[in-house]
Amino acid sequence: MINKKNRRVICRVFVFVALLCGVVWGLRPDISLADEIPSRVAVQAFVKAEPGKLNLLMRVPMDALVEAQFPLRGEIGYVIFSQAVGAMESAANSEILQGIQLFEGDRLLQSPALEAVRIAFPSDRSFVNYDTALSNVYSAPIPDSQDLYYRQGFLDIHATYVIESSESRFSIDARLGGLGLETTTVLRYILQDGSERTFSFIGNPGLVYMDPRWYQAVFNFIVLGFDHILEGTDHLLFLFCLLIPLRKISALIPVITSFTVAHSLTLIASALGWVPSAIWFPSLIETLIALSIVYMACENMMGVKQRHRWVVTFAFGLVHGFGFSFLLTESMQFAGSHLVMSLLAFNAGVELGQVLVVLVAVPIVHLLFRFALPEKAGVILLSAIVGHWAWHWMQERWLNLVAYDLSLSSFGADFLTGLMQWSALLLLAAAVLWGMNAVFSKYFLSPVEEAGVTSRPGKPDMEG
Repeated sequence: MINKKNRRVICRVFVFVALLCGVVWGLRPDISLADEIPSRVAVQAFVKAEPGKLNLLMRVPMDALVEAQFPLRGEIGYVIFSQAVGAMESAANSEILQGIQLFEGDRLLQSPALEAVRIAFPSDRSFVNYDTALSNVYSAPIPDSQDLYYRQGFLDIHATYVIESSESRFSIDARLGGLGLETTTVLRYILQDGSERTFSFIGNPGLVYMDPRWYQAVFNFIVLGFDHILEGTDHLLFLFCLLIPLRKISALIPVITSFTVAHSLTLIASALGWVPSAIWFPSLIETLIALSIVYMACENMMGVKQRHRWVVTFAFGLVHGFGFSFLLTESMQFAGSHLVMSLLAFNAGVELGQVLVVLVAVPIVHLLFRFALPEKAGVILLSAIVGHWAWHWMQERWLNLVAYDLSLSSFGADFLTGLMQWSALLLLAAAVLWGMNAVFSKYFLSPVEEAGVTSRPGKPDMEG
């Protein structure tokens, strides 16, 4: 028989389970909404300044407008175009324009005027340029005799903003990421001379300067480089491997400097177009980056040669520079006309991130070896953990690499052209390496280190 005390316990358990189920039920994802939101959405837009107004032309897939209530006919759900004006205007204002902020200088442009809306067939190709897109928005609506399922068409809109001068510099904050699980926006800004500047971004990119001033471009790219080094796990682990056995300034300067100079060389070369166009090249670089971490970890466990260390770091720095360039290539669209300054600013941001990593990691490792682990065992243990992690990365990336066609037929004329550019880059790198060797031998490497004497983990000579 259940006594009074046990009944209380059972009642409390039932109450707890009921509350837990209620919380889980309340936090469950809205399956119906998830089914309605499309997985991929492609938005096209034009921005053009004219005297007194800023024009915004947009084309948005109708299946991304989940709150729109278009008048429909038939069981399938064909749009009744003659009755859809109100629904189109409501969707344009509440689901599109409400998520867009345009700025003239630092001033937010208020109250856009919705000039025209129109539904277009999925086969319509009028958004190839600004003039045809504008003309199409103002063309006659589709007759009701035409059949268009409401989730297959496009909604085209034309909105204008009152501005002070068409010579001003404009920026946009397009918060359209909620239109789909992955929203890609292609924005074309028409400059005063009629040329176009194209931007392509996924989700909500934040404030985009369509014609940035030099200091805006420099600041943005410094932040971009700084964030990239801190978010790139493989780059951080490589730096960590460099720091584990070398923690004194005299030992760190040659290694960190060689890594910085090397990745700067390939980063600049990539910005100049000296990167193979083969689709397998990024996979090759990612595989080599993982290999660089594995190698450094093994070297830490077996012993470090001071002279050998900075030379190997220089070689792997060339590889990591190509890794940095992949992000930079995608981001150069935001540089405006300040390409060189943006490139240097990105590199400066990377260096600032590296300095922060060194300033934080070196004291932590030093304290760890002083109070928690013997230095020799600590170097081996930490290197083994990092190396094991990178080894799995290398295996996965290698499988991705060999999945490409790497036969001789895939190495065409473009590859040969790139090979000649690489040869020039290697000659430049060799010259830089020779100059660095002269400087390091004079100021940082002792005669013992210059002779190539191996330093084992835990020995004093490896830190000096």
